[in-house]
Amino acid sequence: MQLAQKIGKPYREGFVKNRYVGRTFIMPGQGMRKKSVRQKLNAIVSEFKGRNVLLVDDSIVRGTTSKEIVQMARDAGARKVYMASAAPPVRFPNVYGIDMPTKDELIAHNRSIEEIRAFIGADALIYQDVAAMKRVVGALNPSLVGFEASCFDGHYITGDISEAEFDAMAAQRAAPGDENDDERSRLALQSATER
Repeated sequence: MQLAQKIGKPYREGFVKNRYVGRTFIMPGQGMRKKSVRQKLNAIVSEFKGRNVLLVDDSIVRGTTSKEIVQMARDAGARKVYMASAAPPVRFPNVYGIDMPTKDELIAHNRSIEEIRAFIGADALIYQDVAAMKRVVGALNPSLVGFEASCFDGHYITGDISEAEFDAMAAQRAAPGDENDDERSRLALQSATER
């Protein structure tokens, strides 16, 4: 709403959200994530038909949700679809407690903004700037000593994260035959559908 007010354009809710489908970026398996996006959001055709639209999301992690909602907007009749992320590109895994994808699963890891834009199918893609984000947060709370933004800038505040640790995390996630995999997938699906 703030962005719409700032640029002098009308704010509209173009999608109706199904509150019983949870966060798609943490769901196990690409197929489940893609299907869940379509179940989570329904386009309001009258808000898209014949219009140029700017979709705003909090972040783009794997690109699954962004790609689907851009296509849904096009399917609903949008002429042009622009995408803005309130967060900078998520280029690195978080190792401090947030269960995020490995670096190779992150759409922004080792990809340019143009490559990401092409993948999600938007006519243009706008990201928050890391330095600007840090500057604003610092101005809002001058008592902050450091700002942990490792998933955006790759600077891990503890200074002890290595490439070998990323490789180990990726191998652990990909380990076949883990007897807990099926149970974790079942619990993740159950949790997502209960929300």
